[in-house]
Amino acid sequence: MAAGTAAGRGLDVTIIERNKRMARKLMITGKGRCNITNNCDVDEFIANLPRNGKFLYSALSRFSPRDLMAFFEKNGVSLKTERGNRVFPASDRAVEIVDALVSFARKSGCRLKNGRAVSLIIGGGRCRGVRLDSGEEILAGAVVICTGGMSYPLTGSTGDGYVMARQAGHTVTPLRPSLVPLVSEDGWCGEAQGLSLRNCAVRVEDTIKNKIIYQDFGEILFTHFGVSGPIALSASAHMDGMRPGRYRLLIDLKPALTEEQLDLRLIRDFERNKNRDFANSLDNLLPRSLCPVIVSLSGIPPKTKCHSITRERRRGLGALLKSLPVTIQGFRPIDEAIITSGGVKTSEINSKTMESRIVKGLYFAGEVIDVDGYTGGFNLQIAFSTGAAAGRSVLGD
Repeated sequence: MAAGTAAGRGLDVTIIERNKRMARKLMITGKGRCNITNNCDVDEFIANLPRNGKFLYSALSRFSPRDLMAFFEKNGVSLKTERGNRVFPASDRAVEIVDALVSFARKSGCRLKNGRAVSLIIGGGRCRGVRLDSGEEILAGAVVICTGGMSYPLTGSTGDGYVMARQAGHTVTPLRPSLVPLVSEDGWCGEAQGLSLRNCAVRVEDTIKNKIIYQDFGEILFTHFGVSGPIALSASAHMDGMRPGRYRLLIDLKPALTEEQLDLRLIRDFERNKNRDFANSLDNLLPRSLCPVIVSLSGIPPKTKCHSITRERRRGLGALLKSLPVTIQGFRPIDEAIITSGGVKTSEINSKTMESRIVKGLYFAGEVIDVDGYTGGFNLQIAFSTGAAAGRSVLGD
């Protein structure tokens, strides 16, 4: 986006691409469907960015989600909007997005050079080009760093942009995985492996600050290591200063019922199953794989007859169903994360032009900057909007 926009202004532009194929990372986004953006207004968009959202106000105002959608429609990609305002190609094929972007760059006049940029050429307080790992130097009036973060390194995102930013004197804020599955120290998650809860409410508790820092509604997936799924991924974006046991997920398995309504439901179920063992009484209330987990965590002996369960124990069970705790041990590795949280400090970048405030002629776009959003198309839109801003501004607009 940066290259095609700059070339469209008549500039001589070269894209240095380390992979044999451009935009390889886009091919795997959205499970191969490529969720390009979120069809919402700028204010709602920024509300979905947990880090430095206001920095993007100018870039998003000049190239909004609707502008991006119009761009792809103009370039031959039919789009559709799904649940949560997520926007995909109508074909569900990420390759259409890749082909449209590559075609846009080529038709704008960009040249492609295969190679890996490893350092900047800086002189007189200005960026004057890059050096490749081959030793070749490529001189230029300006350089735009669009290297992505450190997630999915097999696609080329290995943190090269951070190295070059530091070389130029920039601050790179602490890097960590974000939108990443969560590892739990609770063995029962493995017992429920493969179970996907599609309609649950989740709160994230910071046990150090003793407060709820995030809450959401939707789908969560239990795995052999802990939890994944859209809610878990979004929750990870809020877990700064991660350490084992600091954060807990509190899952409401019955969000449509109040505590009182759930208690009445339990009374009815226990009455209907009054002569059955407690361990065999929850099949109509919970997914089968979760029943033994809840039985174990409830503290009620499995062979207790339902008619003998006390009011206190029944209400304790209800409280567990409304607030099932998952203690978080940490994140899965960064190479499993959708994005990298952290990056080039936003106060060191001009928010309108994406130019460095430290070195003239050096620009940044995309995930290399310390901005990120939740799942739902927000992070790709950030990349496109900052890329467009850099492309409009490079070498003066």
